[in-house]
Amino acid sequence: MRDWNGATSNGVLAALAPGDLERLRPDLEPVELPLRMRLAAANRPIEHVYFPESGIASIVTGVGHDIPIEVGIIGREGLVNLPVVTGADRSPNEAFMQSPGQGHRIGAERLQAAMEASPALTRVLLHFVHVFMMQTASTVLANGRASIPERLARWLLMAHDRVDGDTLHSTHQFLSIMLGVRRSSVSTALRDFEARRVISRRRGSVSIRDRDGLVALARGYYGTAERELERLYATSAKLR
Repeated sequence: MRDWNGATSNGVLAALAPGDLERLRPDLEPVELPLRMRLAAANRPIEHVYFPESGIASIVTGVGHDIPIEVGIIGREGLVNLPVVTGADRSPNEAFMQSPGQGHRIGAERLQAAMEASPALTRVLLHFVHVFMMQTASTVLANGRASIPERLARWLLMAHDRVDGDTLHSTHQFLSIMLGVRRSSVSTALRDFEARRVISRRRGSVSIRDRDGLVALARGYYGTAERELERLYATSAKLR
């Protein structure tokens, strides 16, 4: 993996003013993010904040129950371990890599010190906290009102946003756990999507063939947080 040289594909780091990026640079450490790597344990002190350059992190709740459920995903658009940004040192939720990648990390205390020194840095980081809150609100809405196919279409689109190419590496069993539904329900929905030619399937992976068709199948449950992300970081770019 390349050493940190200031260039980044991470959306939050890219939105920072040059001075704020330089403020963080000495403490940003390149890191591999392998599959299933735990980025935060439930109710344990958070040691690092992660800025993925690739891969997807899953934030799950209900740890300690038989099957936890996913409340959100974070990729190269954001940062993982948001409680640190809000001044907390832990969370009852857990974060782990559901798709491997690479990124950078910074010690929690070092990031908080940098935030105290720069209101502009704090504003950009809090913008992403807001975006993730919009994502979790959309997840609650989808879980309460959307059909399983609509929820699955939304999840596939969100994952597609965070990878290069059109192939997502995920099993039916994993998708069912993340959505909190039966595996058979996911399998049925994927077969229907394939019949509609919006996806194709191979063992352990799903390829997006018709993104616009998948957006239509999500029926409005996808897009709210994504538009908010574009709006806020367009504003950040103007303020740099």
